[in-house]
Amino acid sequence: MKAAILNEFGSVENFKILEIPTPKPQFKEVLVKVIASSVNPLDYQIRRGDYKNELTLPVIIGHDISGVIVEVGPGVENFKVGDEVYYSPEIFNGQGSYAQYHCAHESIIGLKPENISHLEAATLPLAAGTAWEMLVTRAQLKINQTILIHGGAGGVGIPAIQIAKAMGATVFTTARKVHHPFLLELGADYVIDYKNEDYIHTINRLTHDKGVDVIIDTIGGNTLADSGKILSQMGQVITLVDIEQPQNLIEAWGKNATYHFVFTRQNRNKLEELTKLVESKKLKPVFTKTFSLSDIGKAHSLLETKAGVEDFYGKIAIEVEH
Repeated sequence: MKAAILNEFGSVENFKILEIPTPKPQFKEVLVKVIASSVNPLDYQIRRGDYKNELTLPVIIGHDISGVIVEVGPGVENFKVGDEVYYSPEIFNGQGSYAQYHCAHESIIGLKPENISHLEAATLPLAAGTAWEMLVTRAQLKINQTILIHGGAGGVGIPAIQIAKAMGATVFTTARKVHHPFLLELGADYVIDYKNEDYIHTINRLTHDKGVDVIIDTIGGNTLADSGKILSQMGQVITLVDIEQPQNLIEAWGKNATYHFVFTRQNRNKLEELTKLVESKKLKPVFTKTFSLSDIGKAHSLLETKAGVEDFYGKIAIEVEH
């Protein structure tokens, strides 16, 4: 099979498309013909070496798959050859999605939603799965609660807006002005231009100084420290950012706040819930660019730098050639 192999960390030029043996499914595993994948910030972080102590080179990276099962290993009970599935490969095991075939344990895969394409499905597992983990598993968001989602036009922000609305919340989000019409159409109740507005002042004004019940942090910076200024009493902050942030949380202390740090976990139940949302048209995959596997380096460069693409939003899909 063809795969994008990373022999050393660093530049996108380090990706090499090579022929390697097709893996064989082991106990409880299935072999999936990968039709599509996508690119996440986690992928370029791993490529450039942010987690080099977690992996042994050479590796195949990538964390989204949509495809078709072509072989089942011994002990598989819930899937059969021909099933269309989607999932996020296990992180840091060195066997990612940038390849024509992939083996996965049946416990982490789900049946692909029937009403979307493989390219659309491949943009969901990691980003939408992370959004689900933040909103449902950690925050346990309730109907009529208020939520601020930082980075609403990003890969996690877009599904987070839709999931929060499906759960009955009032959604505030931040984004560049150019993205406001799209995010309002997607379901956001209020969109704040973080470039030209003080989101802290705006949230306090719109909530009459009550603050929001939940804050989703996808951007880092001063978010953790500033969140206490706009949280309601007993509010929650959920962050997926792994970079160092200011730790003066005195404002949050006064609000009896709870902070959650999320490193997403793979499981079938989460995918099944996402499938229900997609098939009921409450969750729509959004990708604005598509690259081939042989151009994976270009896809990484675009997501990492956003060079020359001020209006870029959503995910980047990868079409895997066979």
